[in-house]
Formats: sequence, C-alpha cells, structure tokens
Amino acid sequence: MPTLNGLQEEIEKLKERNRKVEADKGWETSWSRKLIIFTLTYIAITIYFFAARLPEPFLNSLVPAAAFVISTMSLPFFKNIWMKYLRKG
Repeated sequence: MPTLNGLQEEIEKLKERNRKVEADKGWETSWSRKLIIFTLTYIAITIYFFAARLPEPFLNSLVPAAAFVISTMSLPFFKNIWMKYLRKG
C-alpha cells in the first residue's frame, strides 16, 4: 500500500510535468518562436541566395521565410484534424 509521502511525491512529479507541458505549449504558440523561426529562415535563405548569385537576395528571401512561418502556424489546425480523425488508439 502506497504511503502518504509516496503519494505526495507522485502528485508533485505530476504537477511539475504539467508545468513543463504547459510551458512547451506556450512556446509552441508564442510570437517569439514565430519571429525566431522567421529570422533564422530569412538569414539562411539570404545566405543561400547570395551563394547562388540570385538577384536581390534580401528582398527575395522574404517570401520563403514568410511561407515557412505561415506553414508552422497552420500545424495546429492539421494536428487537430489528425487527433480527431486519424489517430489510432
């Protein structure tokens, strides 16, 4: 039979896990994350465009960087569909 202290420890572990899950959820939906993704993608694409000697790399890098951020923003929509209709179990 579990002891009271053992149960309290388990409850604390669950609470800590829930705090971490909530923080992860907050990060996944934050504008900070979206801005970081955009910035890093923009830099990477700009470097590639310079290396490939494509015209106007600073301007032309905006479209793929924005598209990537938009695609990451649509993932929760598709995740919900997957959870509702496609997940097995």
